[in-house]
Amino acid sequence: MSRAVKIAYKPVGLLLGAGAGLAAGLIFKQIWKVAGHDDDAPHATDPDRGWGEILLAAALQGAIFAIVKAAVDRTGAVGVHKATGEWPD
Repeated sequence: MSRAVKIAYKPVGLLLGAGAGLAAGLIFKQIWKVAGHDDDAPHATDPDRGWGEILLAAALQGAIFAIVKAAVDRTGAVGVHKATGEWPD
């Protein structure tokens, strides 16, 4: 990848990453509600929640974040490739 494309993609990648984080958070909240849990996921230090619920929430949140981030990163890379003919690193 040329240096100019790499430099131009950096801020785009950062914005896409931030957007992915926000989208993943919203998706997780909706799934957590649909699963019949409280509106908010438990915090690891919440004394009123058990280990199972805390670990389930963390695993689900991590999986959703990873899937959304990968989808957004891949979409951004495909867009750069289409626009420039070069694949971003």
